[in-house]
Amino acid sequence: MYGHGAGGGTALLRLLNLTSPALPIGGFHFSQGLEDAVERGLVHDAASTGDWIAGLAEHALGTLDLPLLLRLHSAWTDRSSGRVWRLSARLIASRETAELRAEDRHLGSALARVLIEHGINEAKPWVSHVDASHAALFALAAARWDICAADAATGYLWSWCENQVLAAIKLVPLGQSAGQRLLSQLIQRIPEIVETAAGIDDEDIGISSPMQGIASARHETQYSRLFRS
Repeated sequence: MYGHGAGGGTALLRLLNLTSPALPIGGFHFSQGLEDAVERGLVHDAASTGDWIAGLAEHALGTLDLPLLLRLHSAWTDRSSGRVWRLSARLIASRETAELRAEDRHLGSALARVLIEHGINEAKPWVSHVDASHAALFALAAARWDICAADAATGYLWSWCENQVLAAIKLVPLGQSAGQRLLSQLIQRIPEIVETAAGIDDEDIGISSPMQGIASARHETQYSRLFRS
């Protein structure tokens, strides 16, 4: 179910398009609690940055976002719109703070507008819907552009990791070389996280990252901020 598809070069290029920092959805506005973690000294150098990002990749995205993304891809492929709405609503409901919910809705609606420009009219109802999640629209694009589920999940996690490293470069701060070393380390872990996510049962989907929730909640009232979450 989650094997590599036969979409060829075009599917790969579409995936690169979806994961590009140049995609106009505003992902660079968000740090997902990292800004507060840096403010309080929880993240203060390359090693602690790597621990923070890898921990969330494994215990938050790997156990919540990616399993639901894989199911969303299947639902879009089967054109099961009711299941898509339920899965996306579950993802939004699982966000622990107002900032994290607002971020997901922003990215989802922004990506919906991009997909409409690409002729994917199924995205139209999602532009202003309260349950529009980034993963739901990402999965829609992947399904319609013949990007297989495993590749979509890999690209989604890579894009998240890259955005976190870019935020850390500004916040910690880290040098560009340190950022590249962190990304190289994360590349080694991403395939295993995606593979594990594919085997998670429905009842085991969830998160185990309380520090991110606390950091995100504190960030809502942080005095000086560069990021929106």
